[in-house]
Amino acid sequence: MTVEIPPAPDTPPCGPPTFASDGGWTVTRHADVRAVLLDPACRVPVAGGGPPGTLAGLRGLVSRFSDTDRHPARRALGVAALAPLDPDDLRHEAARETSAALDRAGGRVDVTGALARRVPLRVLAARLGLADPDAAVPAVAAVAAAWHPGADRTRVVAADRAVEVLSTMAPAGTPEERANRLGLLVQACDATAGLIGSAVRHGLALPPAVSTADLLAEVLRLDPPVRGTRRVVTAATRVAGRDLAVGDPVLLRFDAANRDPVVVADPDRLRPGRPDGTLTFGAGPRGCPGTRLASALAAGVVSVLRSRCRLVHDPGDHEPHPLLRVPRRIDLAVHGPRSGDGPQTGRTVEVLR
Repeated sequence: MTVEIPPAPDTPPCGPPTFASDGGWTVTRHADVRAVLLDPACRVPVAGGGPPGTLAGLRGLVSRFSDTDRHPARRALGVAALAPLDPDDLRHEAARETSAALDRAGGRVDVTGALARRVPLRVLAARLGLADPDAAVPAVAAVAAAWHPGADRTRVVAADRAVEVLSTMAPAGTPEERANRLGLLVQACDATAGLIGSAVRHGLALPPAVSTADLLAEVLRLDPPVRGTRRVVTAATRVAGRDLAVGDPVLLRFDAANRDPVVVADPDRLRPGRPDGTLTFGAGPRGCPGTRLASALAAGVVSVLRSRCRLVHDPGDHEPHPLLRVPRRIDLAVHGPRSGDGPQTGRTVEVLR
């Protein structure tokens, strides 16, 4: 069974790098995006930092926004925080919490608000040692809403308060250790919610023989929750025959590159089980360190929804953001057995492949 999923209307066509005087370079082909991700001359814009307990202070300490010299050590702190986590444990705990939420839902549930934005964060916050995982969920969401440059003042003020709250929950450690632990939660917030929402939108009607893991991998390619990332040129370089000058901004479009017909046959077709060629999690030294864990959390939620729910309303719109793609609301009817019933347990094990 294959379904055609056209790109979002604002996805640029896949082609050679283009330059605009008001926005810099846009890179869309798979090979070109990967080349920039691996090019040391193209670097992540660095955050300036700020007082402890504020959004600026947190951004200034996390590996995501660190300069090339500080990045390896800070990334290692995040990797160390993730090392004890077991993907199977995350998957099963997310499935358990999703089943419990459906039992309480009263027959209908909004995927984004009730599940995609809550379950993965709560499970991950608990496993990362935060003292109050339930309270951490809205605090992380408030920080994520102002995480990227350009957030309005109201969101920044709310994020400052949320960072202060999260700082009281984080395990003891150096400021950089605590910041990079919290940064993992913030980075997971929208990305995991978007992946779950899109998987439900595109895959809820697929037959059970399609594994949830294959569905998620294909959704990451076709409708990625993170549509792109930014770099700035710090030394003259060339990409696909184009000369990039020092100071040029570069926008890498994963959503276009993932549909590059040179790499993917029938790129607009949803075909779970394809060889993995997505760039959504990045590549090189800045690639996402928690790919397997994020996929496991999403799989736990989506597997239960596939077994217990059907789609009743999907407006098809998304939360406003230039590079993130999170469905605003998707309503499902809950029709499967309760989580404590025997048949449901067997079904959940089956779709967690």
